[in-house]
Amino acid sequence: MAKYLAQIIVMGVQVVGRAFARALRQEFAASQAAADARGRAGQQSAAASNLSGLSLQEAQQILNISKLNPEQVQKNYEHLFKVNDKSVGGSFYLQSKVVRAKERLDEELRIQAQEDREKGQMPKT
Repeated sequence: MAKYLAQIIVMGVQVVGRAFARALRQEFAASQAAADARGRAGQQSAAASNLSGLSLQEAQQILNISKLNPEQVQKNYEHLFKVNDKSVGGSFYLQSKVVRAKERLDEELRIQAQEDREKGQMPKT
């Protein structure tokens, strides 16, 4: 009986170990893919993602914005900030996520404006 119990335990540990190793490989691959995507998106945008802790896509999802439009960002920010105010029964955590998302989108708008200015200043050859 003890022998069978030991075999079942060993088999269970092997199954869990294989599943853990597979999950670890998948996470590593996803991390590499995300790093490659950040590299393609530009160094400034990647730095902004690292500073704010939010990716551009996550910030857009939080504020429910499909395209970067400063007016839409501000409108959605004000609405979500008011709705999640703690004094009206909202969540401070959600309100802080809304603030971080707006900061991230504002930074991306600033980067885009800077890139547009640099493109406009390049001499035509």
